[in-house]
Amino acid sequence: MASVMTSIRGLNVHYQILNPQAEKTLVFLHGFTGSTKTWDSVIPFFHGTYRIITLDLIGHGLTDAPYSVQRYSMEEQVELLHDFFEARRIPSFTLIGYSMGGRVALAFTLKYSDMVEQLILESSSPGLPTLEERAIRRKNDHALADRIEKDGLESFVSYWENIPLFESQKKLPISAQLAIRSERFEQRAVGLANSLRGMGTGEQPSYWKQLHNYTKPVLLMTGELDKKFEQKAYNMKKRFQCCENVIVPNVGHAIHVENPQTFATIIEEHLEYI
Repeated sequence: MASVMTSIRGLNVHYQILNPQAEKTLVFLHGFTGSTKTWDSVIPFFHGTYRIITLDLIGHGLTDAPYSVQRYSMEEQVELLHDFFEARRIPSFTLIGYSMGGRVALAFTLKYSDMVEQLILESSSPGLPTLEERAIRRKNDHALADRIEKDGLESFVSYWENIPLFESQKKLPISAQLAIRSERFEQRAVGLANSLRGMGTGEQPSYWKQLHNYTKPVLLMTGELDKKFEQKAYNMKKRFQCCENVIVPNVGHAIHVENPQTFATIIEEHLEYI
């Protein structure tokens, strides 16, 4: 894949692109502490002729990590993506988002639905439904952001890789675990901290009440071992008008990491069926 740096809305944005002349486009958005490298093990399993674009979201990977928290808001990230696609002259695409990237993908889709042919969300949510839940989560996210800046990246990564959400990843080969760890260590403390403060789950708007407005196909994917997000997907499916919900066996939160071949196969079969 070609690695490209471009300037959008005053920020340097990094992305990678494969098969730039292809007619159909797939766009991938990574999760918190991720980057374009998140998808390295997945891309080779796509057999169809797609233009594939992976991006580093604000504060992640090689994209700029500003000191101003306002630049990290969900609304700002959505506009950054919109201007990116406009500048690249990509009018429509399938949008695939994992976890935090899924929240961004959903926010983008609900505002610019004409640009998104299909929405694919991996282990994602529309945010928290009540103000009370958001306030509690916002407090926790800000505390974690302060911790990242105070204790440094190494301390945070050691903590983050051991939270229950990623327990199933400890079954992965050591080489795969080291690749995930290396990707996290390539982040910047200010980028991760401000991402939590600006577009953490407690800070972003709740989109639950807007899901029924989206009429195009949606694919939800969760891991069998990730009961929390399996329930979220179940609740989301009831609200979308045209939605398929797939539970992948024997994996947790990051399906694309734990079983990249199955992840790619499910998406390709979904695209072909639709």
